[in-house]
Amino acid sequence: MNPSAENLSADGRVLLDRRRFLSNSATALGSIALANMLGGDGLLAAPPSSLFIDPARPYAPRQPHFPAQAKNVVVIFCAGAVSQLETWDYKPELITWDDKPLPGGPAVTFQGPAGNLARPQYAFRPRGKTGKWVSDLIPHLAELTDDIAFIHSLTSKSNTHGPAENFLSTGFNLDGFPSLGSWATYALGSENQDLPSYVAIPDPRGVPQNGSNNWGPGFLPAAFQGTTMSAKDPVRHLTAPGVSREADQAVRSLLRQMNARHLEANPGDSKLAARIASYELAARMQLSVPEISDLSTEPAHVLKMYGADDTQNPDKAAFAKNCILTRRLIEKGVRFVQLFNGAYASAGKLNWDGHNALKEQYDIHAEILDQPAAALIRDLKQRGLLQDTLVVWCTEFGRMPFFQKGARGRDHNPDGFTCWMTGAGVKPGVSHGATDDLGQKAVQDIHPLYDFNATILHLLGLDHERLTFEHNGVQRRLTNVEGHVIKDVLA
Repeated sequence: MNPSAENLSADGRVLLDRRRFLSNSATALGSIALANMLGGDGLLAAPPSSLFIDPARPYAPRQPHFPAQAKNVVVIFCAGAVSQLETWDYKPELITWDDKPLPGGPAVTFQGPAGNLARPQYAFRPRGKTGKWVSDLIPHLAELTDDIAFIHSLTSKSNTHGPAENFLSTGFNLDGFPSLGSWATYALGSENQDLPSYVAIPDPRGVPQNGSNNWGPGFLPAAFQGTTMSAKDPVRHLTAPGVSREADQAVRSLLRQMNARHLEANPGDSKLAARIASYELAARMQLSVPEISDLSTEPAHVLKMYGADDTQNPDKAAFAKNCILTRRLIEKGVRFVQLFNGAYASAGKLNWDGHNALKEQYDIHAEILDQPAAALIRDLKQRGLLQDTLVVWCTEFGRMPFFQKGARGRDHNPDGFTCWMTGAGVKPGVSHGATDDLGQKAVQDIHPLYDFNATILHLLGLDHERLTFEHNGVQRRLTNVEGHVIKDVLA
């Protein structure tokens, strides 16, 4: 050994040992050869997604990972946490135990002391050929149960509305992560180049608790954020006041020529190309958005079917018009539409957060939701659009089987609740998973919301484990490091 190495540590001396060096080299070469053979046989984990998006054409349609069953998605998001016990999850044991304490139940829940168990506040009855028991609260949607796949055993990671909305929409409780719609349009683009690929339609009464986080792009390119619009409030700033259409078109033509020259002079400038693409989409939207937002072309029988002609309930009529707008967007090939029912926290007055007077508040909210949402599904089906469109109904968590002490409402429950799907690729008339006899906790086929989102991506032809984006040195995805497709609800 070289005398100059005498002052080295034991580990340092090992590095100077020729025999050990040659031995380690042989092992390393063998490992490389083994990895090459395993890769050739397809036995290694799939590599991270290497999705390439042309900055000049961010909305161009792209191929899914495998043949898709759904081309478009409509998400009906009921903000405020709808009680599964008053809607889809029939628990006759609650009738037996009505007004009695829950043995071994929690003394305190999210908003305070727990009261006695409370029976469902609405009658349930069997529906359709499947005989599925559904509440009288939502009679129009109840008529569609033969076409629906219910998942009764979902769980959330939060019992607070804001973080729980984040978890449902983005897969994370914290802010700053891409929404489901952003992931879908990032992966697949759009079939319509004159409209946004992703549209978020707020409730007529306001935006949900966590606002734009529900449709934000997070760390994905900004092109894939949801565009907010509604029948009541179309996209803003599409036209300049006092400028004629002819003058506007002339200016846009000149800008197009100038942008093209500038892009030719700066080849490879992806930020410039992306900015030009966004401006050009905005220009095309000046014509397409007013046309699609103009519901005056809808026949009277369609307005009546949705309840958009209801003069006694303006909130219902406004939500119904949003449902019609949703159908029109899907007809035009918009990839992802997120339709909100319910606004921000308001002691249950503007959304489904029924803590104090659940039945009185749900009477109001269900009247707004039921007929328009059911009409949307029926309309998509009769126009042949449902065979390519996945419709999802969801809420951020459920409700407890007991009332809060001193109140007539139920507290937050992230441990077992119901969401459902219908349309493209969905097995009709099935009920998957179960909560316990009182509806408090999921006990059979338990699924965190990761699984729910993984299933939506699967129906779009996307593998949730391959759909990734590198952010701060980490390959991020919608389902974090979790998630399994719920195969029992797939056709």
